[in-house]
Amino acid sequence: QVHLVESGGGLVQPGGSLRLSCAASGGSFSIVNMGWYRQAPGPQRDVVAIITNEGVTNYADSAKGRFTISRGNTKNTIYLQMNSLKPEDTADYYCNAWITIGTTTSNYWGQGTRVTVSS
Repeated sequence: QVHLVESGGGLVQPGGSLRLSCAASGGSFSIVNMGWYRQAPGPQRDVVAIITNEGVTNYADSAKGRFTISRGNTKNTIYLQMNSLKPEDTADYYCNAWITIGTTTSNYWGQGTRVTVSS
């Protein structure tokens, strides 16, 4: 069973920075793409940034110019460097991945890590 484990959330002042990490583990698999979503209080979970297995990145408009998604050397780990944080960035951030095991591709979610931007 594949697991996604996030870390790096916390409390930061406006204008500050945080770096989130997400590691995928569990058996033999290949990653199609990985990304970050966030969910402020309420039911909607919005995409923040995605990186494909080829390294192509896409960002939500709210993240462009401030956030950077990247991969580790093993490609099973991704990071989200968040700079110039604003109070409206406050949310639970979730790692997401499309992963292929054998001939089946499935979607996986991490447990989430909370980011609070406040003075």
